[in-house]
Amino acid sequence: MTDRAAVVIGASGGIGFAVAEALEAGGTFGTVHRFGRSMAGEAHIDLEDERTLSAAAARVAQGPVPTLFFVATGVLHHGEEPERSYKAMTAGHLLRDYRVNTVGPALVAKHFAPLLPRDRRAAFAALSARVGSIGDNRLGGWHSYRASKAALNMILTNLALELGRSHPQAVVAGLHPGTVDTGLSEPFQRGVKPEKLFTPAYSAERLLSVLDGLTPADSGGVFAWDGARIPA
Repeated sequence: MTDRAAVVIGASGGIGFAVAEALEAGGTFGTVHRFGRSMAGEAHIDLEDERTLSAAAARVAQGPVPTLFFVATGVLHHGEEPERSYKAMTAGHLLRDYRVNTVGPALVAKHFAPLLPRDRRAAFAALSARVGSIGDNRLGGWHSYRASKAALNMILTNLALELGRSHPQAVVAGLHPGTVDTGLSEPFQRGVKPEKLFTPAYSAERLLSVLDGLTPADSGGVFAWDGARIPA
């Protein structure tokens, strides 16, 4: 055991739970803080309620220094199917995806990133998506999800630039987990080859391995589960 701490935001979801389990099993971190919307007590946070983020960060600050923050949150189809055409866009759908996929992680960074140490390697990672890449977009559609993930990628780029000035060993990264067998992807798994439909445990292992291999020179980028850098 060590005195290092890790924080997983969204630990009640499929990937977040698997990441927390992998971190605890790995033995690198003596403390793994788990937070999630459906968790009770002090483990409860709501990305749409900044007060819960501030309170959680204050509790983390009282313990061992956190050197890893992993934001494993996101929304795709909860009550709103991804738009197949621009004609299906609504203000409510767009704003919902931005609140959860962009604003939420941004506020996590606001409250938790200041806890990162300045004298050693530290990482802040958030689940992004390949479809959030503007340069890789060849199909259109999925307007709210694509745009909110593209905006998240810009937040991560900004965070990387700012932290780079005060935390020269810090790594900030967006991570694309592939198609993972969770509730988020369940309606869209048809046609996915079995070998490309990952378990949460496998995806978590791959994402943590990719993150471990990144350097400050990579900070601000978005990387897939196989280590490939995704275009901005």
